[in-house]
Amino acid sequence: MLVFDRMDEKMVKAALETIPAEITVIDANDEVVAWNKNDQRLFHRPQTSMGLNFRKCHPASSLGKVEQIVSEMKAGTRQSARFWIQAKVNNERHLVVIEFFALRGEGGEYLGCMEVTQDIEELRHLEGERRLLD
Repeated sequence: MLVFDRMDEKMVKAALETIPAEITVIDANDEVVAWNKNDQRLFHRPQTSMGLNFRKCHPASSLGKVEQIVSEMKAGTRQSARFWIQAKVNNERHLVVIEFFALRGEGGEYLGCMEVTQDIEELRHLEGERRLLD
């Protein structure tokens, strides 16, 4: 049994919306099939993106690298990729981490790819420690 098997659709959606990151999922046919945080994304996804090939949703400047990452995931030679950029957030520069993860079935077959984007500007300035409920 998977740990998530007891969660109904409503709870899964709430969990995905609560994660402090943007998630976009493409299927094995390279089509956008899901995303979270629709109203508050750093990289907005218009509703018309649903069902589109991911190549139509990425800027030309990064498309070649994204295609390479997905191709390597399909071939089984890559499981993930991580990079970070300075992005404008509310007229300020923030450090943003973007990660791609291969989605695989129980037999290892490629099911698709998940892109996770997170603004870590606040996290990069943490120092020392903060204990629970401090």
